[in-house]
Amino acid sequence: MATLYLASGSPRRRELLTQIGVPFLLLKSNIDESVRAGESAQDYVERLAREKAQAGLGSLAERSGAVVLGADTSVVLDGRILGKPVDRADALQTLKALSGRKHQVVTAVALISEDRLVSQVVTSEVSFRELDDAEIEAYWNTGEPQDKAGSYAIQGLASIFVSHLQGSYSAVVGLPLCETAALLAEFAIPCWQVSEH
Repeated sequence: MATLYLASGSPRRRELLTQIGVPFLLLKSNIDESVRAGESAQDYVERLAREKAQAGLGSLAERSGAVVLGADTSVVLDGRILGKPVDRADALQTLKALSGRKHQVVTAVALISEDRLVSQVVTSEVSFRELDDAEIEAYWNTGEPQDKAGSYAIQGLASIFVSHLQGSYSAVVGLPLCETAALLAEFAIPCWQVSEH
């Protein structure tokens, strides 16, 4: 069976892959994550997922039998990609903008081996209830928004802001599990692998 490598520093992606019983080894892949002029959120996340996977494969001394998974997630409001907050003011402004509105979370997953590269993009729609300023401030003070796209974590404390979700919950967290499992199957990597005790 192929060896799966995860080219991601995200603890959430590690947890999600573990949740579906897929063993993997971690890889670092540093790529330029700048948005290109005129690039849509869908094109952007798919390009980054593919570039992360390619960079991960490129870093391996032995590529035979290796499959590398790259993924990327963006939060999109009114067509604008909301990245990780640069500071407190940026996070508060982002959360105020999301308050009482719908936004999209776009996640791409890419898998690469020596002879093929496949990817898929999943878009989910998240609705936030109205948030008041004191609540937004209190949420910032928890420390959770600091390294999160869109300044929030659906699987964390911000779960209480979400009034409605249409699409894939796991994709909003960072890895669309249904689609990822289907892509892994194309590389003959099964889910629910039971470790021998």
